[in-house]
Amino acid sequence: MQLQLWLCPLFAFLLGSIPFGLIIAKLKGINIREHGSGNIGATNVLRVVGKKYGITCLILDALKGFIPVVIAINLIHIEGKSPLLSSHFLDQFALHLPVAEQFKGQLIHVLTALAAILGHNYSPWVGFKGGKGIATSAGVLIGLMPAGVGLLVIVWVVLFLTTRYVSLASVGAAFALPIITHIGARVHHVSNDKNLPTLWEAGAWNKPLFVFSVVIAILAIWKHRTNIQRLRAGTEHRFERKKKPANV
Repeated sequence: MQLQLWLCPLFAFLLGSIPFGLIIAKLKGINIREHGSGNIGATNVLRVVGKKYGITCLILDALKGFIPVVIAINLIHIEGKSPLLSSHFLDQFALHLPVAEQFKGQLIHVLTALAAILGHNYSPWVGFKGGKGIATSAGVLIGLMPAGVGLLVIVWVVLFLTTRYVSLASVGAAFALPIITHIGARVHHVSNDKNLPTLWEAGAWNKPLFVFSVVIAILAIWKHRTNIQRLRAGTEHRFERKKKPANV
């Protein structure tokens, strides 16, 4: 009965646990855990193996989060809510919940998202170790709150361009996530009619999503604790702008 309620998080954890960074580097004959920061995430793959491999890893790690969330939203459908990507195939297996039970659906959606991130961060295939979860977190958030991700990207890009530290930009975006989630509840209305109350005023805001945003923000900052120590010590790796060769 209602297998979707536990199959979605289980699938998310298993998909999230696939160590794409480790696999990509091994295909090039490199043990990524012995180079750079030793992390299997996209940033270290980019730094050690190369740009195109780092970008490939980034996309695959993001899809590990995006795919299970989209599947969960389609399989556990809340009345009146439209998923980012709908699937007629999945719809025939869907559990349809009335608005009165939306909390249950929202809770499973965010548990699925959290399972994907935990699978990446603590993969059983690499001794329950993994990456920092930024790309996978971005993937699940695109599925859960695409508009909010646009704002997070702006925060990340501004911090990176002004500091040239990937870690600082990631920590800043993580810190901004719960704030953006809270603002979204206060500005979005129950429907497209702006005369109606906001989700916050109506008490219809996505409470599991806000708690989830706080949890993954704390998790992301915790996973960056060594980077924060290096930032304070002035030893963190910085992406410098490439200088143009001088004209002879």
